[in-house]
Amino acid sequence: MSSTVSERDDVLSRLPIRDDLRGKVPYGAPQLDVAVRLNTNENSYDVPDEVIAAVVEAVRREAKHLNRYPDREFTGLREDLAAYLGHDLTADQLWAGNGSNEVLQHVLQAFGGPGRTALGFTPSYSMHPIISTGIGTAWVDGLRGTDADVFDLGLDLTVEQIEKHRPDVTFLCSPNNPTGTALDLDVVRAAYEATDGVLVVDEAYAEFARPGTPSALTLLPGRERLIVTRTMSKAFALAGGRLGYLAADPAVTDALRLVRLPYHLSSVTQAVARAALWHADVLLATVEAIKEQRDRIVTDVAALGLPPAPSDANFVLFGGLPDAEATWRSLLSRGVLVRDVGIPNHLRVTAGTEAETTKFLDALADSLLD
Repeated sequence: MSSTVSERDDVLSRLPIRDDLRGKVPYGAPQLDVAVRLNTNENSYDVPDEVIAAVVEAVRREAKHLNRYPDREFTGLREDLAAYLGHDLTADQLWAGNGSNEVLQHVLQAFGGPGRTALGFTPSYSMHPIISTGIGTAWVDGLRGTDADVFDLGLDLTVEQIEKHRPDVTFLCSPNNPTGTALDLDVVRAAYEATDGVLVVDEAYAEFARPGTPSALTLLPGRERLIVTRTMSKAFALAGGRLGYLAADPAVTDALRLVRLPYHLSSVTQAVARAALWHADVLLATVEAIKEQRDRIVTDVAALGLPPAPSDANFVLFGGLPDAEATWRSLLSRGVLVRDVGIPNHLRVTAGTEAETTKFLDALADSLLD
């Protein structure tokens, strides 16, 4: 039986839903059928045939045994992830889930919850507060900075807010989404020393960082409350595969075992992710091409008088728009979908293929003439 949106809203208002969820809206980036989709930071390149064949074969081998539960400890996958990351990491320091959002959910289930607080620095990844609230963790919107174009997160301001709010979980993003800006490791060190809780450094876009940009993975030794999260959705072009992961002290992964659902990673998911990792060199071959288009966007939007934030990700945030929503709609009318992230006068665009980037830049130039 179908119903209208208003009818469903009426029923929802009568359901005994938690009070702190009333009035909330779910996460949702527009999924529109347009020629150029540059709004969700996906890798625009299709999975290569060589990797497709490896994935199909890996799934074929698992298919016969789908009557059995998967490896609950996803041991082989953790070993492969440790080998990929390097930094002398071992399998017992790795954890994975169905996308990095599930990994973050595990972290908040173990270290957050009712009566506890999570702190993030806005603007940043929108799912951090959504996941926190969903688990009953109080969310604190921290200040990122005063420069409206760069949104740098400085050491002193970071420490000041951690000391003020005393969070149980603190989120840092490097590169940050939606600004694309990376963190100096001095900020991570200082944040870690300032908190008694866990510090999560979200490095979903780390593979796209410019040369010389450091990773918080180098800080893991001796820091038992530091967690570094990654994903295979972006650089690995595996957004549809849903595999996120983290690296931390082995005791952290033991804590996450207390809250994960049994057999949370299917045999198929594990097989697909491992096949992708075995062909990391092939899949990551597109990273440099994407970085070239990102840098092209930075240069060309600046030439149009729209100041960009310096980006170490596969996207660019740019400002200077008198009416960001009007520009977004104008681009959409020209077959180009970008992201309005809610920052006044700003839009965010994913770096796509050379052809997609050209279409975006041409459409943007035309939109400014409207």
